[in-house]
Amino acid sequence: MVTKWIYLPHEGDAGMRDLLGGKGANLCEMYNMGLPIPPFFIATTEGCIYYMRHKKMPPGIEKQVEQGLKFIKKQLGKSYGDPANPLLLSVRSGGKFSMPGMMDTVLNLGLNKKILSGLIKKTGNERYARDCYRRLLQMYGEVVLGVDKELFEQWITSKRKKYKVVSDAELPAKALRELGDEYEAHIKNSGQKIPTNPFKQLMTGIESVFKSWNTERAFAYRNAQRIAHDLGTAVNVQTMVFGNIDSDCGSGVMFTRDPSTGEKKLFAELLFNAQGEEVVAGTRTPLHIDELNRRKPKMYKELTNYTRKLEKRYKDMQDMEFTFEGDKLWILQTRNGKRTGPAAVRIASDMVNERLITRDEAVMQVDPALLVQCLLPRIKTGQNYDDKIVGKGLNASPGAAQGMIVFSTGRILKLIAEASRSKQPKPMMILVRNETNPDDFPGMYGSEGILTSQGGMTSHAAVVARQMGKPCVAGCKEAIVDSKKKILKLSGKTFREGDVITIDGSKGLVIDAKLELVRTPEPGKYFEDIMKWADGLRRLGVRANADNYEEAALARKLGAEGIGLCRTEHQFGGERKMLVAELILILSDENPSKARLRKLDQLVAKLLVAQREDFLGVFEAMDGLPTTIRLIDPPFHEFLPSDKDIERMIEAAKSKAEIKRIRDMGELRKSIDEANPMLGTRGCRLGIMFPIIPETQSRAIFEAACIRKKKGFDPKPEIMVPLTMEVNELRELEPIVRGTAEKVMKEQGVKVDYLYGTMIEIPRAALTSDEIAQVAEFFSFGTNDLTQTAMGISRDDTAQLLQMYVDKGLLPVDPFQVLDQRGIGRLMKICIEDARKTRPNIKLGICDIIVKI
Repeated sequence: MVTKWIYLPHEGDAGMRDLLGGKGANLCEMYNMGLPIPPFFIATTEGCIYYMRHKKMPPGIEKQVEQGLKFIKKQLGKSYGDPANPLLLSVRSGGKFSMPGMMDTVLNLGLNKKILSGLIKKTGNERYARDCYRRLLQMYGEVVLGVDKELFEQWITSKRKKYKVVSDAELPAKALRELGDEYEAHIKNSGQKIPTNPFKQLMTGIESVFKSWNTERAFAYRNAQRIAHDLGTAVNVQTMVFGNIDSDCGSGVMFTRDPSTGEKKLFAELLFNAQGEEVVAGTRTPLHIDELNRRKPKMYKELTNYTRKLEKRYKDMQDMEFTFEGDKLWILQTRNGKRTGPAAVRIASDMVNERLITRDEAVMQVDPALLVQCLLPRIKTGQNYDDKIVGKGLNASPGAAQGMIVFSTGRILKLIAEASRSKQPKPMMILVRNETNPDDFPGMYGSEGILTSQGGMTSHAAVVARQMGKPCVAGCKEAIVDSKKKILKLSGKTFREGDVITIDGSKGLVIDAKLELVRTPEPGKYFEDIMKWADGLRRLGVRANADNYEEAALARKLGAEGIGLCRTEHQFGGERKMLVAELILILSDENPSKARLRKLDQLVAKLLVAQREDFLGVFEAMDGLPTTIRLIDPPFHEFLPSDKDIERMIEAAKSKAEIKRIRDMGELRKSIDEANPMLGTRGCRLGIMFPIIPETQSRAIFEAACIRKKKGFDPKPEIMVPLTMEVNELRELEPIVRGTAEKVMKEQGVKVDYLYGTMIEIPRAALTSDEIAQVAEFFSFGTNDLTQTAMGISRDDTAQLLQMYVDKGLLPVDPFQVLDQRGIGRLMKICIEDARKTRPNIKLGICDIIVKI
């Protein structure tokens, strides 16, 4: 049986995304709805998968493509490759999931010198025909033949200067004829040639789109969006319609609602005398859709009617592309529109109120990652920066960001790599470009925000930034960007790479100042609607990671049902770190002097007071809600100063005794230097070695709980022992925790209910859970460490290796981003089943990782 590689419009529908890709399935659906769609056919994702596996086109696909061409001829009365009545085609990618700009497109296939002459004769419009040929040469040269694209751009820029015009649309036929000659010579000098046979052009165009599934930028995008690498892309072969014939034609992009705010109003831009890619490329600043209403009110009404039909059909905001030739409107594609987090929750909430979708559908419509955007940073109020505003562009993607100016993706990636090698935090950077293109995706992803001098609300920079949740100011016209010299000029001031600016993507502002940002803004009513409806659906409880009052209070405000992990080591910053270091130094002394023992008592007292204050705040914020507190976990060498710290401390020391104490710390650190500290003296082992630490922490926890209980609060502590591998470790620490709890409650004259449990982070603990459950009243799966220990992979040392594994298809995703359900998930299942045999009502939790459902 011959595999069907090509599908015609009536053979597909919206439910065939796996085979026809999202774009192709939607084209079929719109065709079947009766919308004006340029005739097309689709090469399936299975064809792409075959090509990736065998490195050649699928057998028999040529004959099926010929049948597709016959279908188009029947629809239009034109033959592909006929000079007397030319038919031009485009090939566009379309995977199951939208990947805007990440794969390749080739337009105007079917032209050669003979057909070009026929097109000029048929239309009587030499300028338009030569513009089509110029575009074919450039796109086919870049995409299919891999010819250097910079020279194409340089030549067209020089032509604009020569003929003293601002845009490509103003270039006369003579200039385009010259460009065609120059482009042909450039391709020839590169050792390449565009086939003169139209059918060969088409087949190589389809093949180039299949190839583009595996480009570097496509890989990077799929990794960022957690899209599988084995899905493949379909190829949509569609009749070309032309917005660039003359000034009565044009192309545009329309969102059925505002993708930045979610407001129910048409959000669209267009260009006259332009093809669709010019609208999104950002090379020309587009016009508002009101201009179409002014010039062509009948077409505007027809277009808005289609937006209502498509929203009703797809029950979601649509992102549409359209072209018009005179008074003839064509719809080129529709898809569910990318949007910001605030827009996502508003659209979902409004559609429920409009009875378009149910509450359950609204919850499923909002990508969980978009909810995070509702909490994006903004500029803190009360700062006077009006006189620091140096530029204003379009509010392309909301949120505020600050960082040093960087002019290229390569530079951003280099700075990130340098920081990683030196174990420094990633630098805060703003990517500044004239306009971005798909190759800039890694740089956009690594930056805090994006600023472009060109482009509109539907430009590449705007669309991708909104999807990633990055602030973006696009189309800042007064910005002069010179990437080669690494200079940005704004309001008469010159900024260089490394200078710090702030951008406000919600207002479209560029600010010459390092402003204070609010990192936890109010999420608003629409956010609360979605979260409330989600609460009615979910089966799991949701807690937060929080280590102090501020974090706990915010978590509760946002709906957390308790704290799933309070990491006590996070409370040991600054002076407290030295307090613990001195405590460990004395505890490591086999024969401490009386003076050192007195010092130990003082240190324990200070630690007790400090930790008690922390827990008083946490229990106040979490009144009535459970709070899981993990006893000290990291390797204890992390609390001791590094060699550089020792040097600085000695320089600042004021006495010989202090210098000796500092040097003793240095010697202790060297003596406990472990080859693999993450599997060394940490977690419960540290507590067993130095029992005064868990005892002090337990006292701080229960004193704080009792104090809050006496003041009318209802604290619910859950004491968690980390890194257990053996039930006897839990038994060793249990009398310390429970004994301290009973002693404190007796002293305070109040009873506090609590649980004693452990974190499952080691395979042996998971496999002996029936024994561990004899002591532990709850388990919390620490999936980061469990993944490390079960897979034998260090999360901190193998990021590049894991990325290579994902790229090669050896792993479907990074197991530290998405839980490995086959391996780690099975281990967890065994653990739970065995534990419930011992303790049927054991409480279970999971933290640190995303479970993809």
